[in-house]
Amino acid sequence: MVLAIVVFGVVGIARVVSGPDGRSAGVFPAVDISSTATTADPGAADDGVVEPRPATSTVVDPGPSLSPGAPEPAEIAKAFATSWLDRTAKVADWYAALVPHVTADLAAKLKGVDPVVVPAERLTGPPTVVPRGTGLVEVSYPVDSGTLLLRVVVAEGRWLVDGVDWERA
Repeated sequence: MVLAIVVFGVVGIARVVSGPDGRSAGVFPAVDISSTATTADPGAADDGVVEPRPATSTVVDPGPSLSPGAPEPAEIAKAFATSWLDRTAKVADWYAALVPHVTADLAAKLKGVDPVVVPAERLTGPPTVVPRGTGLVEVSYPVDSGTLLLRVVVAEGRWLVDGVDWERA
């Protein structure tokens, strides 16, 4: 019922606003588009926006580059994981052992962390390496209390750990 009232109200307002011949009575000026419409000449040159083509080197993103002989992600992940799991190390020694294997961002986050808070003590199996994109892999290690998840990226010409997570078993 309410819907019918709204529809009749809109139609009634439209009839009041329009003139007797259906054209606008001045509130909404009518525009006759039939006299302004044009068609394009199919033989004419394209007048669209022209942008210069990018150089070939910028068309395809080759991704981050590795230095020749750089260790594989699993090697970096294992070196990191071994150092990360050393809960008996002094804070400064633990941090110094991790820094060669991490990005500057992760190094800043790990600074001052006490290794006693690491939620695992040892690796219990081989890694699983899953590519996630160009220059990005996820390496997971089973540990005695769950799974250690490492995000490894290409930075500074080599693979470096950029993220650490842990899932409880």
